[in-house]
Amino acid sequence: MGLLDILLGRTRPVAPDLDRLFALPSAAVTLEAATGFSPTGRGAVCFATVEGGAFEQTHREVQALLDADAERPGPPVELTQDDYGYSWLVSRRTPDQLPQLVNDLHAVNSALEANGFGPQLLCSLAGFESGAGGGRAAGGRLALVYLYKRGTFFPFAPLPGPAQRRDNALEMQVRAALVSDLKVEQDVGRWFPVWGAPGL
Repeated sequence: MGLLDILLGRTRPVAPDLDRLFALPSAAVTLEAATGFSPTGRGAVCFATVEGGAFEQTHREVQALLDADAERPGPPVELTQDDYGYSWLVSRRTPDQLPQLVNDLHAVNSALEANGFGPQLLCSLAGFESGAGGGRAAGGRLALVYLYKRGTFFPFAPLPGPAQRRDNALEMQVRAALVSDLKVEQDVGRWFPVWGAPGL
């Protein structure tokens, strides 16, 4: 960054670092000890919807790669769209297979990036839920969201019920607990809500 950039307040975009996703399994241990939230085995990659044959071919390749895993329980990886028009590739694993889920998320991001769809990538998330421990009621939901273009994570904790409300206190608690495990996004203005995310 040059002196002129500093004087004008310009910053260079951060290069995506997908290997940061591999920190999630160790962060999950810290998260469970601090809050009682444990992995659900669900995760997803979100990207701006893309039309055309090149994307369809990439999607088929990614799906074939992930569906070939004999350890995968239940339905195959699926492509869905949310109410806002964004696409999500959703992966499902058993709760004890968080490392494999992270491998899935990394593979999807890498394949889209390698095929020229990096600009469409928005975020990835891994889902967590509260058990009986941690001082919280069972059934609470939480996502650790990775911002592709920032290379950082943030927690998203929707409150139960039809209203779109967040548990801000829990999000701050998670941030404090994971600051040594993950590169947490410092600008809370970028902690955008992922309402209705299929991997949550």
